[in-house]
Amino acid sequence: MSWLQKLRDLAGKPKTPGLTPDTPDLRVVVAAFDPAVADSDVLESSPAWVTSAPAVLTHHLSLPAGRIAEAAGILAQDGYELREQGRDGDRVLAHAVRVQVLDALHCAQERARMAGLAQRLGGDALGWDARQPGDAPTASA
Repeated sequence: MSWLQKLRDLAGKPKTPGLTPDTPDLRVVVAAFDPAVADSDVLESSPAWVTSAPAVLTHHLSLPAGRIAEAAGILAQDGYELREQGRDGDRVLAHAVRVQVLDALHCAQERARMAGLAQRLGGDALGWDARQPGDAPTASA
């Protein structure tokens, strides 16, 4: 295994044992669906977001049904799981999810990456949200 693959594997692993996209009692603490608003502004304006705690980052995508498997394979390389949410004609509404600590730079990079991926596959990146447990530690903890 190359050092780059090891680094990718580490980046995709949850930062807190036990936090997964299926952890009970997760709540949306920040959401960004307006491309005209900077991710840094979205994060700064969220009083519920705990900056030091990991979150489940969820990118909302609309993709052609025939490209879902391809998208899932590409996203899995960076630790994302693609979950189908429903269908709208020949489009699939899907969530790309992974656990990570959020910061403005990485949120902006991932938003741009999702937009590029969706565009290449003939779809759209609708926005993202992040969920943290209701008992997430406070920034001062």
